[in-house]
Amino acid sequence: MRRSGLLHAELNRVIAAMGHTDTLVIADVGLPVPHGVPCIDLAVLPGTPSFAAVFEAVYAELAVESVTVAREIHAKNPALVALTLRLANDGLTVDEVSHDELKQLAARAVAVIRTGETSPYANVILHAGVTF
Repeated sequence: MRRSGLLHAELNRVIAAMGHTDTLVIADVGLPVPHGVPCIDLAVLPGTPSFAAVFEAVYAELAVESVTVAREIHAKNPALVALTLRLANDGLTVDEVSHDELKQLAARAVAVIRTGETSPYANVILHAGVTF
């Protein structure tokens, strides 16, 4: 048993198996999961677990070089806008696409992590980097 950090066995397995440029989606409760993409469903109740809590746990474990979000966040999700600014300040590339395009890109992900988040457009595609 791990002492700290990400405790979810399936999430740890997926992250450990990812290679450079593989993608992982952290999604709100409503994002449709594309057929054929594994879904790690963490949703318990509306809002639980939150997008923010799951993002921070995964981000602490995965080498991330860039993220993709829906540009609609600017009108509907100030918390995600603040997160993208933080990530840009951390040196990550932040790409913005339409929500429809984000859903199409999710079809290439190694997995979708479904949270209980109910705020609009609370979805991010994490692009794996390297640690060397």
